[in-house]
Amino acid sequence: MRLRKAIHLALTLLLVAGLGVFASSGQAQNAAPKKTSSKAGSAARGKRSSKKSSRRERGQKAPTPDRISEIQQALAKDGSFAGKPNGKWDDSTIEATRKFQEAHGLNPTGKLDAKTLQQLGLGSQTAGAAPPMPPVSSSALRKPAPPQLAPRQHQ
Repeated sequence: MRLRKAIHLALTLLLVAGLGVFASSGQAQNAAPKKTSSKAGSAARGKRSSKKSSRRERGQKAPTPDRISEIQQALAKDGSFAGKPNGKWDDSTIEATRKFQEAHGLNPTGKLDAKTLQQLGLGSQTAGAAPPMPPVSSSALRKPAPPQLAPRQHQ
């Protein structure tokens, strides 16, 4: 029995050590490549740079001119924006946004956020109401298979 425990312990330690080596080799591959002056190194870097990155860009994207015009119209309807909607996020639009935010108890930054858009009637009904929910796995979406009926017996 002691021999079995010793073998089990040894195998567990080997497995853990192997996983540690595997994990550290994965980190080494993900590390930034060191600059080399060799032609082989530059060829390898050239291949990596030609791949399209699937990483999501961080930060908020600028609204389109149509969306800015829509925001300006909502600000004008409220009385915060006096100009004609032009689709440009200019100083008068920033000041109107700041004025609107202050009048509605929001942080008067002059920048768009979910709560400002929601107050303007242009945002999501759930934006800022709760933290995002974790994604649902596709296996959770599958319906269970209907129960199998017993084959009919001929009488």
